[in-house]
Amino acid sequence: MDCPECKGTEHCKAGFSGGRQRYRCKSCGYHYTVEKKSDVKSVEIRRMALEMYLEGLGFRSIGRLLHISYGTVYQWVRKWSEQVELPVSEGVVDIVELDEMHSYLKEKKNSGGYGLLLIDFQNGSSLLSAETVPRHRE
Repeated sequence: MDCPECKGTEHCKAGFSGGRQRYRCKSCGYHYTVEKKSDVKSVEIRRMALEMYLEGLGFRSIGRLLHISYGTVYQWVRKWSEQVELPVSEGVVDIVELDEMHSYLKEKKNSGGYGLLLIDFQNGSSLLSAETVPRHRE
């Protein structure tokens, strides 16, 4: 790393600035810091991360597979979601999915429960109706 002023190669360490090593040129006395290391990921890696997220993988899984931080993946997805405007349908809902949920507790003292989950895919909302039932004694 040469001095940006005089292009001299003689330098000594002169503390830190913003967490980066600072240097002083022995020829002209100019103080400078080294350029920040760039670890910017390629467009291909970003695209793969977004595709994996859209396929249902979690942030941590994507980070492990691509050898990057899950926080970075989260930031990419969040930034992408702010830039994209998803289509909104204002028509009448024709198809809904009704799913029954039931929990069975065999040897627990507390009671089990059941419920119905109603999902409206077009509006992206869901309604859960849950109820507990006393356990049957045998």
